[in-house]
Amino acid sequence: LFLSRNGASGPVLMPIDAQAPIHRGDLITVRLEIRVDRHMEYVHIKDMRASGLEPVSTLSAYRQQDGLHYYESPRDMATNFFVGYLPKGTYVFEYQLRASQRGNFSNGITTMQCMYAPEFTSHSAGVRVSIE
Repeated sequence: LFLSRNGASGPVLMPIDAQAPIHRGDLITVRLEIRVDRHMEYVHIKDMRASGLEPVSTLSAYRQQDGLHYYESPRDMATNFFVGYLPKGTYVFEYQLRASQRGNFSNGITTMQCMYAPEFTSHSAGVRVSIE
């Protein structure tokens, strides 16, 4: 999670820490970095989010970046990414959230699973998010 601020030359991503706390109304950029060591088909990535954060874009849509085509579907508790073909390599998925409620929240885990071979699965660690 990164705090998105406007700088002199455009948006700047700042790590969230004690010097840059989250306030209501702040724009948060979620960056998912995925490393794949083999070609995979029909991959589902589910990114759970804290209840004090709301997605900026609420419409499901097909997206494309770096030659990768995927379907992004923001839902109530998570944002889902569906990838038909994921070649070996490193990929970055980004989307934006808005801080809407004050409090201390649990930002859930991100899971990635190949739907044809479910034994190929991975997940991230969960973090705490404090909104002032």
